[in-house]
Amino acid sequence: MIYYVQKTIEELDSLLTKISCDGLFLLMDENTERLCFPLVANTALKNAVPIVIGASDANKGIESLCKIWQALINGGASRHSLLVNLGGGMITDIGGFAAATFKRGIRFVNIPTTLLSMVDAAVGGKTGINFSGLKNEIGAFRNSEAVVIDTSFLHTLDDENLRSGYAEMLKHALLSSEEMWYDHINFSLEHPNLGALQQMVEQSIAVKSSIVERDPHEHSLRKALNLGHTFGHAFESLALQRGRPILHGYAVAFGLCCELYLACLLTDFPEEKMQETLRFVHQYYGTFPLSDKDYPALLQFMRHDKKNTAGHINFTLLSDVGCPSLDNQATERQIIQALNQV
Repeated sequence: MIYYVQKTIEELDSLLTKISCDGLFLLMDENTERLCFPLVANTALKNAVPIVIGASDANKGIESLCKIWQALINGGASRHSLLVNLGGGMITDIGGFAAATFKRGIRFVNIPTTLLSMVDAAVGGKTGINFSGLKNEIGAFRNSEAVVIDTSFLHTLDDENLRSGYAEMLKHALLSSEEMWYDHINFSLEHPNLGALQQMVEQSIAVKSSIVERDPHEHSLRKALNLGHTFGHAFESLALQRGRPILHGYAVAFGLCCELYLACLLTDFPEEKMQETLRFVHQYYGTFPLSDKDYPALLQFMRHDKKNTAGHINFTLLSDVGCPSLDNQATERQIIQALNQV
């Protein structure tokens, strides 16, 4: 259940009262503890056992996962306890996976505090951690008891994190309709209107929720949500390998550039719409530093992608805005051509 709230204190207390539990735990990272917890400090969460891990995707691994499990054990958590995940996509992903696996599964609530986690990570039941240098390599499908969306948290974000989340919104717009896509590529990320953005967030979540409801375990239609992600996850993995991680949404934005180019080659996506989208991405996200020496590593990362079948790299593409095409394959030459778009 998704709750859009305006008065977090009153509505969060009401929600937590409805979820009976014998132990309340609150997972945060160092940034959300400092910036976001003060906004909910006067709710029932003031009595929760705090669990704090390092910030950034570099901490979305087995070491942090073990820390969460150990904190739950130390705090006396049982199968009837509740874990509240307060933070961005990294926190909702790892917190959801920790809850899904602790004592074979405890309940959890997501309170996303970044634009990315509101429109992507906190909705849809995907949880997981990075492993062996690979993005989201270990995970499980597990739905939260509730997702609490309060866009007032967006005031805590810097420009980079706002743009990171917006890339997933742009992806949803490409999957939805020409009108929604047009609105998104004409939205100013230099001077964002947060009032307008709040309505766009609800619209974006509705697009994803509609797809997830029809295919919760990604057998068919839900694969459409992987648009931009085959290349995007490879960019993230390469950046982690370099020791210079990039935000997930930036990787997705660069991935969209590559996959829209492939769509022009393979599924007749209109070149003019590709160019307009690329112009928007390059204006607000820049480019990914890349040379031909990086191609083998990127191809290898793509070969490890979870969406692959029988050794083939699979891409979600579009034949037009709102018309996804699933399980497409490209030659190595075409993939390298697409990499030149970032």
